[in-house]
Formats: sequence, C-alpha cells, structure tokens
Amino acid sequence: EDEQIVAEIMRRRFFPALITHKTWEGFHFAGHEIRITEATDCYGAVVWPSALVLCYFLETNSKQYNLVDKTVIEIGAGTGLVSIVASLLGALVTATDLPELLGNLQHNVLQNTKQKSKHQPCVKELSWGIDLEKNFPRSSCHFDYIMAADVVYYHPFLDELLLTFDHLCKNDTVILWAMKFRLEKENQFVDRFQILFDLELISNFPSLKIALYKAMRKGMMKA
Repeated sequence: EDEQIVAEIMRRRFFPALITHKTWEGFHFAGHEIRITEATDCYGAVVWPSALVLCYFLETNSKQYNLVDKTVIEIGAGTGLVSIVASLLGALVTATDLPELLGNLQHNVLQNTKQKSKHQPCVKELSWGIDLEKNFPRSSCHFDYIMAADVVYYHPFLDELLLTFDHLCKNDTVILWAMKFRLEKENQFVDRFQILFDLELISNFPSLKIALYKAMRKGMMKA
C-alpha cells in the first residue's frame, strides 16, 4: 500500500518537455497544473518529497480537512507548493519564509493562484523565533491551520522553530506537518515537540522515510 500511494504521489510531478532558461517542475494538484520555478543554490528553493505528501493529503482528504475560507499559515514555505495547493482548495493562505526566498516564493504563488483561487495568498517574511509578536501579534493573528513540510533537518534553529509553532498555535489551531527522518536530531525534536503538543500520526511512508502528523495544543485534540 505504501509503494502504491507513493507511486501515485510521484505521478503528480512532471517536467518540461523542452529545456528552458528557467528551471521548473510541474505538478498536478487540486485540479490545476502548477508550475514551480526552482533554484539550486539553497535548500529552500527546491520541492522536497514531504511537500508532495502534504499536498496529496490535502487534496484527497478535502472533506475531512475542508480548507474553504480557513486561515492557513505555512512556515518554511520554500517554493510555495503547499501554500499554492491550500489556496487552490479555498484557503486564505499566508506563505512565509526567510527574506532571501521571498522573491521566488512570491513569483510561484502569484503565477499559480492569480484568478484561480478564492482568496489571493499573502507572502510574508518569517525568520523563526524573531520578532514573532511584532509581525504576528497573538491578539490579532488567528490561524485555523499551520502547515509545514520538511522544516526539521540538520540546522541550528530547532529551538526557534519550536518557539514559532508555540507562538502561532491557538487552542483550536490544527498543525499538519510532513517530516522526513534523516538523523537522530529529528527524533529528538519530535520528543520536544510533544511536550507542548499532542501528536497523531495520520500517514506514514516508510519507503520515503516520511511521516505526516496532525498536532494540536496539549489536551485540545480530544476536545
């Protein structure tokens, strides 16, 4: 079953028939052909398999996780694929990442959602753990969903990532998080994450070493 679903997910990706001056990949999600411009000079400017897993989940579980008119923030949006798919499914999306990635992110989001989405997505800078209250004040920012794909990898900012999840998450916020396990640090982060949040494994793809989680604040999952 794992291999069958993974094969279906990977079939959603296609490549240009002709070589072009810009590197791009194509994807079929939410009834649209999505073209993503990539860069090869940084991790955040390519599409990783975890993003495809999360997009596939959003599309195939759109009744249970109805995104129409829901507020969504994606952290570590990278090329923007997850934000684009969430927007095409009707959500009011804020796509966030580091300043150096915002130009490419804005380009991808705009070209794939303009006149196609119910709500035009917003692209905004978010450096984990920095100026959170200033840029996303708790009193006025409410998100129904926080989405993240492959944000946990070998880097020195895992404390800031956890702080960011904590700041953005209200009692009724649902976190949908796709994660590829590479190193022991990933397991350690999951353990620390569960101090603040209840975590439920909703899909698992051993062949990709990717797990998809749903999380909410402690005690709110059953409520």
